[in-house]
Amino acid sequence: MDAFEKLEKVGEGTYGKVYRAREKATGKIVALKKTRLHEDEEGVPPTTLREVSLLRMLSRDPHVVRLMDVKQGQNKEGKTVLYLVFEYMDTDLKKFIRSYRQTGDIPPNIVKSLMYQLCKGVAFCHGHGVLHRDLKPHNLLMDRKTMMLKIADLGLARAYTVPIKKYTHEILTLWYRAPEVLMGGTHYSTGVDMWSVGCIFAELVTKQALFPGDSELQQLLHIFRLLGTPNEKVWPGVSKLPNWHEYPQWSPQPLSSAVPNLDEKGLNLLAEMLQYEPTKRISAKKAMEHPYFDDLDKSLL
Repeated sequence: MDAFEKLEKVGEGTYGKVYRAREKATGKIVALKKTRLHEDEEGVPPTTLREVSLLRMLSRDPHVVRLMDVKQGQNKEGKTVLYLVFEYMDTDLKKFIRSYRQTGDIPPNIVKSLMYQLCKGVAFCHGHGVLHRDLKPHNLLMDRKTMMLKIADLGLARAYTVPIKKYTHEILTLWYRAPEVLMGGTHYSTGVDMWSVGCIFAELVTKQALFPGDSELQQLLHIFRLLGTPNEKVWPGVSKLPNWHEYPQWSPQPLSSAVPNLDEKGLNLLAEMLQYEPTKRISAKKAMEHPYFDDLDKSLL
């Protein structure tokens, strides 16, 4: 890895450490993701190779963070280490939202532009058969100057398993997790990402998490209090999910009670994303055509 100079550790993802680094030859700043491999006799496991080629393919989209290179090296113990070289982005949506907490609301046109870019990136991934499964403000990277948003952390093994816990002390957040996942469903589809997109949408408007639960049960109760406790009528099959219990009965509240400063078209789109029945949730592609985005100049996005 002599080609790069590590500048600082910027994070610890589910699959390894991430560094801001400078490419010595060009002076270009990149993000280096260091990934330990589960050793098998033949070097790099085929799942990893599949994953890397998947990332390569997805990073053709302007709203997916670009994988520029992959390097293989050895660590001190002689184990194989992969370095994924990504373009470096200067902030993420979590920090961006936080920066507005003191100063007022994020301007509605910026919310709209970011949401459109998110839907566009998600539509591209889904169009290629890839679920993200862990969309949250922290892994939506941004360029403050251009207001460009890019999806990151389509991490290694993301196409196969949901990361359940982090290796660091950071608790894996449940705030953006779809109810079918919280209730132990194993057959899930693009709807899991669209639920997360809805939660992110609300947070861009209010600057607070929509459902800030600190356990799977608390998370579900937050959802039920706003959207009403689901039943077989609104969500056929819900009582067959592994973690289904008899829950307290709440009736649905208007979304405007939780997201008061969103206009009618925005509330309508949000409602389409937060449908209980996963197959009824709006797709990312359809979301891009929603009237909420009609007055957005999409030519630059």
